[in-house]
This record gives sequence, C-alpha cells and structure tokens, in this order.
Amino acid sequence: MKLCELADRLGCRLEGDAAIEITGVAGMERAGPGELTFLANPKYAHKVKHTRAAAILVTEPIAGMDISCVVSDNPYLDFARALSFFYTPPCPPRGIHRLASVAATAVVGEGCSIGPFAVVGEHVRLGRNAVLHPHAVIYEGAEIGDDFLAHSHAAVREFCRIGNRVTLQNGVVVGGDGFGFAKRADGTHFKIVQSGVTVLEDDVEVQSLTSVDRATVGETRIRRGAKIDSLVQIGHACQVGEDNIICAQTGLAGSTVLEKNVLLAGQVGSSGHLTVHEGAVVYAQSGIGGDVAPASRISGSPAFAASEWLRAITAFPKLPDILKSLRDMKKRLEQLEKK
Repeated sequence: MKLCELADRLGCRLEGDAAIEITGVAGMERAGPGELTFLANPKYAHKVKHTRAAAILVTEPIAGMDISCVVSDNPYLDFARALSFFYTPPCPPRGIHRLASVAATAVVGEGCSIGPFAVVGEHVRLGRNAVLHPHAVIYEGAEIGDDFLAHSHAAVREFCRIGNRVTLQNGVVVGGDGFGFAKRADGTHFKIVQSGVTVLEDDVEVQSLTSVDRATVGETRIRRGAKIDSLVQIGHACQVGEDNIICAQTGLAGSTVLEKNVLLAGQVGSSGHLTVHEGAVVYAQSGIGGDVAPASRISGSPAFAASEWLRAITAFPKLPDILKSLRDMKKRLEQLEKK
C-alpha cells in the first residue's frame, strides 16, 4: 500500500514521499524499511533518529529528519487502525463442522462458523456471523447476538445473554457459578444455588482465562464497550460500566458496581458491595474498601488519594530513621528534665 493511500484511509495529512510502499507496521525500535511506526509520547522523540521506518505517525511534522510523516490527532489510535490494514486473523470456513455438536432446538443465524468439537446446547439462539472455534461451548438457553467470536475453550453457561460484536478469548467462562455458600450449625457449607445470569452487552471483549460469574439472584452485567483483561475475576452480581478498562489479575468481590469509564490497573482488589464512580482511576495493586468518588485517582491498600499515597510511600523507607530521631529526641528531653 502506498503511503498516500494509507494516509488517506486514516484521514491524516501526509508530509513527505507519497509514493513510498508500506508493507507493514511496527514499533519504533523494530520497524524496518517499508514499515510505518508511531510517536505517541513526546518523551520518546529522541528515538526517532534511530528508527529505520519508512514513515511515522506523529501529531506534528518532525523537522530536520529524513522520514515521511503522517500527521494525526491521535497517533496511537491511528497506528492501531493501520494494523488492521495489514493483518487479518484467519477466519474458519462458514458452516457447521461435521465434528461439532449442535442441538436440534438451537437456532443458528446465517453465516456462522462452528468448528470441530464446539458444542451448541438446547434452545440456544446464536446470531449471524458467529464464530465458534474448536471446543467452544454454549450451554442450554443462552442467547447471543450477531458477530460473536468465541475462541477455543471459551464457555457461555446456561441462560446467559450476550449482545452483538462480543469477543471471548481462550478459556473465558461467562456465567460460572458465583461463590456462594451458607454455613450450617456443624460448620459445613451448604451451596447456594446460583439462579441468576450473566449479561454481556454489545462490543464487550474478555481476554483469556477470565471468569464472569453468574448472580445468585438477578444478574451480573458487563455494559457496552467494557474491555476486561486476562486472569480477572468478576464476582456474582457485579455491574461493570460502559467503556471500563479492567487490567489483568484484578478481582471484584460480589456486588461491586463500576460506573462509566472506570480504569482498574493490574492486581486491583475490591471488597464488594461498593461503588467506584464514573471516571475514577485505581492504580495497580490497590485494595478498594469503600466507595470511590467520581474522577478520583486512588492507590495503595487500603486505597486512598493517589497524590497522598505517593507522599506516604516516599516517606515509608525513611520511617526507621525518623523513629531513631524521635527516640534520640525523647532521651535528650528526659535528660533535660532530670537536670
């Protein structure tokens, strides 16, 4: 693809050689001749002079450099868009493989691809253009919209509901039992039936080996556009808001509510029955023990305002010296009092 064509498809302005042939995209340090790279953070601008890329996505042209510039308001986003021009994941052939198991009562939409050893249970409704890779399993009564993609070993449990354009990566479990037990008088545990469902709205993506539990009663709901990373646990009756980003190894205890545009970094934990309000950011390894205010940034365990946490963590290594100084001061005061 010529650089001028690529810039046109991205809706960006081109500064440089329009006739360059672009064969792919790559990061700045790995890009070679014929490839497009990007500069999203100005602090890495010094690396541009070392790149071998043929062209670069930038917010403004780079002076004094022999490299063609594709000027973009959002270089990282346009780099991601450009990737799709050069890489298309393999798509299995349409139809139901002879080794797949599809119940007679299931309703399968047009254009679906159901791979070998995939299972579609009784009374399932599967929308158009769904792709089930080998060993994906859809339990009885599940309802799934159009353009669904389930990679190998993903499972959608009974009666769960999934919207359009939802992607489940390998090993995802949607609607597994919530962790609910009642203690008997003798100390043993009685399993509470998990009679609720899990609902995934449109444009949700869930990464590998993540579990989104069904509710005891009612529902667990992941709202439109939320993106959930690998190895995340969403407990029963949680509500994950629109356009949330939840990073790896995060765990949400039951009935956690995340409002719109919340970001939880890696290894965040929530104690449950609380609300993280719209636009909040929770930094990595934080423990959330109560409600989080809108648009706030918190960190630590237990988590509190990130700006205060930074001051506290800076002081923490100095505590032994501070304690020693206090003890010395106390001794001197005691000596003065004796005199």
